[in-house]
Amino acid sequence: MAFRKALRLVCGVAGGSAVLLAAVAAAESRGASPDSRCTDRLRNWTGLAVLQAAQTWTSGTSHTVSPSGNGWDDNWDKREPLALLNGKKKDKEAGDGQLAAELENNKPKATRHVFLIRHSQYNLNGHGDKERILTPLGREQAELTGQRLADLGLKYNVLIHSSMTRATETANIISKYLPEVDMVSCDLLREGAPIEPVPPVSHWKPEAVYHEDGARIEAAFRRYIHRADVKQKEDSYEIIVCHANVIRYFVCRALQFPPEGWLRMGLNNGSITWLTIRPNGRVALRTLGDSGFMPPEKLTRS
Repeated sequence: MAFRKALRLVCGVAGGSAVLLAAVAAAESRGASPDSRCTDRLRNWTGLAVLQAAQTWTSGTSHTVSPSGNGWDDNWDKREPLALLNGKKKDKEAGDGQLAAELENNKPKATRHVFLIRHSQYNLNGHGDKERILTPLGREQAELTGQRLADLGLKYNVLIHSSMTRATETANIISKYLPEVDMVSCDLLREGAPIEPVPPVSHWKPEAVYHEDGARIEAAFRRYIHRADVKQKEDSYEIIVCHANVIRYFVCRALQFPPEGWLRMGLNNGSITWLTIRPNGRVALRTLGDSGFMPPEKLTRS
């Protein structure tokens, strides 16, 4: 027993093939019974194979993932302070002091927090949008989401929702928990196919053409996902109730990830995705599809 343990240890340690084979030979001369599979493995090792196995991670070869080469675009939302200044005035009329003052005056001071809520479970068998209403479970999910948002204790500024029935109903239920927050409906947030996903999925058959839905959803992104206006003095907390495709696309675009990767993520019904946009334009994803506030039996993705 002790020999087998020792032999297994030797089998797992890289070293010279002669040393390993000598260990086997010595064991056999003492009448021991080494593990046959391990013995065969050792005898088949060549000196080159042993050297390759023993090569250290610090032998000069990098084993880290190479950067993509795509840096962060500071002006991703076209609201970077320098970009907002008139080019001719900046170059010909304004001195260094005046330029610095204008830049300071055009710097946002507030942080925007955007809560992207996926609608609750709905009737998949409905004919058309008006019949695709929330299921009883979906209404329960919306109640739980509304309670969760209220429990966060934040001062929400607005509750925007897609004009589709399932999103409108979800927003109405959430609104019961946030009675002081104004509601706004938006057609741009309706569900659709933002961009052809990569890798392609055989079952993915959008009802609309990608370039039609994509232009609309991109317009929604540009309207709602950006750094604060320079006139905004306090941090804002905005809720947007919409759809899984829209949310996943927004996340990819906001983090400057390849937008065609949106379908690689999954979101539960009623889940909360929290984006933070700093005054300097940096974006952070605080939560993605958070539904941990729901009991397991209430979780769905349909």
